[in-house]
Amino acid sequence: MIPNHLKSRWAAGRATINGWLSMGSAFVAEIMAEQGYDSLTVDIQHGFLDYTAATGMLQALRASGVTPLVRVPWLEPGIIMKSLDAGAYGVICPMVNSRDQAAALVDAMRYPPEGNRSFGPTRANVSAGPNYAMEANDNVLALAMIETAEALNNVEDICRTPGLDGVYIGPADLALGVSAGRLAPGMDREEAEMVSAIDRIRRAARAAGIRAGIHCGTPEYAARAIDWGFDMVTLSSDARILAAAAASGIDRIRQLTDGVSELDGTTGLSDDGGGY
Repeated sequence: MIPNHLKSRWAAGRATINGWLSMGSAFVAEIMAEQGYDSLTVDIQHGFLDYTAATGMLQALRASGVTPLVRVPWLEPGIIMKSLDAGAYGVICPMVNSRDQAAALVDAMRYPPEGNRSFGPTRANVSAGPNYAMEANDNVLALAMIETAEALNNVEDICRTPGLDGVYIGPADLALGVSAGRLAPGMDREEAEMVSAIDRIRRAARAAGIRAGIHCGTPEYAARAIDWGFDMVTLSSDARILAAAAASGIDRIRQLTDGVSELDGTTGLSDDGGGY
């Protein structure tokens, strides 16, 4: 089986950079895969896509060598197993609030005797290389999202779940949960209570010998998170990157053409009827 490169990078003491795919497009996934990310996560939970689109996106990632991950919609064994069968090398599971739920995630991801994953890796048997059945348990990553007040209260127990590879912070939901709705959802948290919660999760993971990841909105915050000791940082998403780039370009054009009238025809274009 092709090794999970995230595991080898972490073992070497290197943090990894993850990207986020929320647009149901294999072409967008292919473009993102060529930009230097260590891993890319196909978001079936909140992304504008379904399982069929996700499978095509995983196929598009293969040529680049980037590690493919999937965020499943919920803690439900069927979609967890299908995501792995489609070729995901790790599953990020939302709203894991207890050790029992973390154990259920692990159980769905491991073949016996370590779990109860049903055998049928239709695509993974091809995309992941030979001997998948015997090596998958050691290569696929089980990552539990910590994003509620209940999960924060149980984070030490969650992190000690046998077979769990790591925890992943969803800062938007965590802000809503920790503050009981006082804080608006969002990334790159600076509030003292949020910084404390984020640090508690990181320390719990480190104490349990597992990995910690966090969703970030800017390169600056992602770099800070790596300095804090996070093993994986996610930098924005395809949709946010597209929106930001488009807005930046339009804003710049407005700045450069400020004062040019749209009514008097002073556009700088030739009048030869040409287009593009």
